[in-house]
Amino acid sequence: MTISGAQAVLKCLEKEEVEVVFGFPGGAVLPLYDALYDSSLRHILTKHEQGAVHAADGYARVTGKTGVCFATSGPGATNLVTGIANAYMDSVPLVLVTGQVPTGFIGTDAFQEVDMTGITAPITKHNYLVKKAKDIPRIMKEAFYIARTGRPGPVLVDIPVDVSSQKMNYAYPKEIDLPGYRPTKKGHLLQIERVVEAVKEAARPVIVAGGGVISANASDLLLTFARTQNMPIANTMMGLGSVPADHPLFLGMLGLHGRPAANYAVSESDLLIAVGVRFGDRVIRKVQGFAPKAKIVHMDVDPAEIGKNVHVDVPVVGDVGCILSDLNERIPIEADTREWIEMVSVWKQEQKTKAADKPMHPNRILAELASVVDSDCIITTDVGQHQMWTAQHYPFQKPRTLVSSGGLGAMGFGLPAAIGAQIGSPDKTVVNISGDGSFQMNLQELATALEYDLPIKVLIMNNRCLGMVRQLQEFKCSGRYSQVMTKKVPDFAAIAQAYGALGMRVKDPDQIRPAIEEAISHPGLSVIDCCIDTSENVLPMVPDGAALYEMIQEGG
Repeated sequence: MTISGAQAVLKCLEKEEVEVVFGFPGGAVLPLYDALYDSSLRHILTKHEQGAVHAADGYARVTGKTGVCFATSGPGATNLVTGIANAYMDSVPLVLVTGQVPTGFIGTDAFQEVDMTGITAPITKHNYLVKKAKDIPRIMKEAFYIARTGRPGPVLVDIPVDVSSQKMNYAYPKEIDLPGYRPTKKGHLLQIERVVEAVKEAARPVIVAGGGVISANASDLLLTFARTQNMPIANTMMGLGSVPADHPLFLGMLGLHGRPAANYAVSESDLLIAVGVRFGDRVIRKVQGFAPKAKIVHMDVDPAEIGKNVHVDVPVVGDVGCILSDLNERIPIEADTREWIEMVSVWKQEQKTKAADKPMHPNRILAELASVVDSDCIITTDVGQHQMWTAQHYPFQKPRTLVSSGGLGAMGFGLPAAIGAQIGSPDKTVVNISGDGSFQMNLQELATALEYDLPIKVLIMNNRCLGMVRQLQEFKCSGRYSQVMTKKVPDFAAIAQAYGALGMRVKDPDQIRPAIEEAISHPGLSVIDCCIDTSENVLPMVPDGAALYEMIQEGG
């Protein structure tokens, strides 16, 4: 079959069972978009390329599929960089197809020429500059394989416009051969036996479950292991939803803004079993003070993460689902940890907050939201205080119901991610929890949601400042607030109405629940602008240079 390179790209996507592509057209991808005209693929046109890549990211997280994004060369491609870095740090599988100037002009500073393979080398699992159309089928098959296997991540394919127009004989490869890329799937059985022995010897074990549990679809296996051994479980932010929030063994989020029970349990444990985590600095805080009494077991598909940030006593490399399955077959049943569970239960009781009693406190808003929506509701967040309040207090019950920028902390992520999430889960309620600072970074994507009749609900915690930076300046700069306060805040309800959405502004606590109920029942896009106290802080908080057990809790 003789077709163009651009047509070959689309046929490859169809072979990979791609249904939706997010993107924005331009000159260097003209052949691709011309071929798309006759394709069965669904294309979502966002209002900015960053919106497209974040939407592809949100789609991938809720569906477990590989997200796909198109962009043109130059500024179109560079607008993807933040989203690519975000997906790389959070291990989200994406394939990004960018246009490039003609091969004869590469290296001449041609119009809209940018070295995308060079720019994205540190933030992709792999990338390609396609030089011949005949290589497209092989490259696309490799790109999808690399993106979704091992530790998932983004792969970029940069295609010069003349290569997209070249004719070639299309045949999609049946096999793939990448000698330098052989991800380990099964954990070594001798290492798993070492885990079994460590569990037998432990009196105060704790599990820390991260995003790798969700990526591996291993939540049920994790819960089986935890229930059998009666082990409490803490989550990283990326792991939230892997354990139901109302599960008796659940401790909450761990780390910088972690719940006291989670931070205390890790600090007092004699065995810490880390499953699918990368031990980022916001989780461990002071390295010397992290789990100082514990033997550490680390299960992860990425060998580069094991021992990178903390000393590990028992490393197990492989897919955490496979490891947990093997572990559950070998582990002794009904471990006696009653004394430890009683100690942990005291910490859980002590961490109950009174803050939700404040009239417009974020915790109260989150409690009202949780009482209105069901457990299948997907929550996306932007980045800032609202993100941490959500991670601390929203009762996630199922995997893939939290979509948030963890490693990169990209403001402006939430709304476009909600678009991707709603496209991927059209029958579920999708709520974007945002802040007034983050929301303004990509609010143009309201138009995308309206264009495709997406009934997304946006809940803005409006404190009229850059709240997280203001909080940091309060604690680190003696309250010298520099460039964080806003004198004039837009009326976000009016902005929503101008776009054609339902817009509401809430200042009174009695209005919170009715507004949420109206937004959820509304068949289209809704925006709720909730005015909260500017001075409200996210607590607990572990100061710089402190161990987890040295958190500041007052008012938390």
